[in-house]
Amino acid sequence: MDYKNIKFSIKNGIAHLVLARNDIRNAFSEQEFTDEIVDAIERTQLSEDARVLVLSAEGSAFSAGGNVKDMKDKKGIFGGGAAGTRRGYIEGIQKVPKALYTLDIPSISAVQGPAIGAGCDLALYCDIVIASSKAKFGESFINIGIIPGDGGAWIVPRRVGLQRAAELIFTGRIVEGPEAADIGLALECVAPDELMSRVLGLAETIAGRPPVTARMLKSLLRQSLSSGLFDFLDNCAALQAICHTTDDHLEAVTAMLEKRDPTFEGK
Repeated sequence: MDYKNIKFSIKNGIAHLVLARNDIRNAFSEQEFTDEIVDAIERTQLSEDARVLVLSAEGSAFSAGGNVKDMKDKKGIFGGGAAGTRRGYIEGIQKVPKALYTLDIPSISAVQGPAIGAGCDLALYCDIVIASSKAKFGESFINIGIIPGDGGAWIVPRRVGLQRAAELIFTGRIVEGPEAADIGLALECVAPDELMSRVLGLAETIAGRPPVTARMLKSLLRQSLSSGLFDFLDNCAALQAICHTTDDHLEAVTAMLEKRDPTFEGK
């Protein structure tokens, strides 16, 4: 697929997806835009070289979410009446959180500016969020009389807890970068000129870990949100048995005993 709305690359174990439509503040509700994002995530999933995904954006905004002008004009996924809009969400913007959630490798979002509505949720669907001090987060759907059609009411409580999520979703207020880190919308808030170096440094660290193990850990983190302890421990035992048979595990313990840095090949 030729990309017109994003940039995408895989280098040194890091898949980097960049939202590149500053002219529309990276509002990604257009079908072509969402298709490109999903395609890049799927390419990351299938790549043997990708060990971590970084999601960032060009321009002043991370993402304005849905295109409000299209909402008013009933264009794109917002057209076709109730049935058409429902189908538009399912076949369009909802594919993005599904793709990010099912991605087997760790993901990091770098939020340099406003992440509003679906743009906020896009960042939160990544495993780790690093925010600039210029970042703004807004579950602002209620302000324009709609719900988070991309599943925001599902992901936000998993980041900040149910009570804080209720406050953010019911008020639609904007959260600045420092507060976002304080309440759990972001892991950290850093200076704007330090954002990408911090994110890429973290990505390099993760990419340097055993990739098979990282994928297993990602699946365990997902399972932990819905599984009972006994079933979870059973799965841990099964995955641990596999870990003990991998070449990367042998390399790790050998390197530790030999006091050298390990080299992991994902086997």
